Amino acid sequence: MAAGWRADMAGLLGEGVSLCFGELLVRLSTPGNLLLSQSVSLGMMVGGAEANVAVGLASLGRQTAMVSRLPDNSIGAMVRGALRSHGVDCGGVATATKGRMGLYFLEPGAGARASRITYDRNGSSFALSRPNDYDWDRLLDGASHLHLSGITPALGDGPAQAALAAARAARTRGLFVSIDGNYRAQLWAERDIDPRTTLLDLFTQADLLFANHRDFSLLLDRTYSGEGPERRREAAMAAFDAFPNLQVIASTARRAEEAGRQFLAARIDTRDQAAQTDELLITNIVDRIGSGDAFATGILYAFGERQALDQVAQTGLAVAALKHSISGDLCLVSRAQLDAFLGGLLDVQR
Repeated sequence: MAAGWRADMAGLLGEGVSLCFGELLVRLSTPGNLLLSQSVSLGMMVGGAEANVAVGLASLGRQTAMVSRLPDNSIGAMVRGALRSHGVDCGGVATATKGRMGLYFLEPGAGARASRITYDRNGSSFALSRPNDYDWDRLLDGASHLHLSGITPALGDGPAQAALAAARAARTRGLFVSIDGNYRAQLWAERDIDPRTTLLDLFTQADLLFANHRDFSLLLDRTYSGEGPERRREAAMAAFDAFPNLQVIASTARRAEEAGRQFLAARIDTRDQAAQTDELLITNIVDRIGSGDAFATGILYAFGERQALDQVAQTGLAVAALKHSISGDLCLVSRAQLDAFLGGLLDVQR
């Protein structure tokens, strides 16, 4: 179905900076697959959906920048330093006078037990931010691409309004806008509002959505017939009808046999064609958290490299698969590692 991929839709990210907007987090995880009730220590790492994409794209050689807000303390300084160490421009990461560091706790899964995440993000510096905290004329200067996610509007009215203002400002300036649906039921439950209206307003601004048929069922309040590719195509066409600016939809399908053995496939839909990969078996999983952001990273990188549509899907799948072998949230996949994986070079590289 991918024949006829139009050259004018390639290179969508442009030559400028990829700017990512969202909350930076500290992840606290139990060691050795322990439950929180068993553990007396926690490992600390830096994460956050949009930051994962910023780091991932920087690792693949693209210029990236982050916009966020951090508390004025040593934890905020550590997080900022971590992003900088991976090549992300943090000039847009402000130091806030109010709030704290957003956290989440991870209990890694094993065997038949899935991983579990507990959020602790209320009152964070980012969650307390307001739209006028961000000067988008300045922050978007030099950028050709803005990346957001549906997590930000789940954090409160201020972040929701700021995300919409960012997306609208980016569209006005002619930037390419990508949005990852990243629906987080726990966060929306704390807001106690229907997420549809907020997310519909934001997603209307997107050129590229990372979302699947379940996301579109929630957003558009409808169900889709058929199975597999047919259902995904029907949902994609409904989304293209609902969102006039939308050019591309990227999604994955995951089938988990157990925590350490899973199957993953990738799909790209445009208004007139689609490409879908075969399932890839991923075993001996080290850490699957952040693999969705890694998929987004691979898709965005591939579009920036003007790859053919089939190859875009394969590249997104490859980066996501490689992320399963890396501890922590961040996608630290290099071009060399990606090329080796795509080329089937899985032995020791000397």
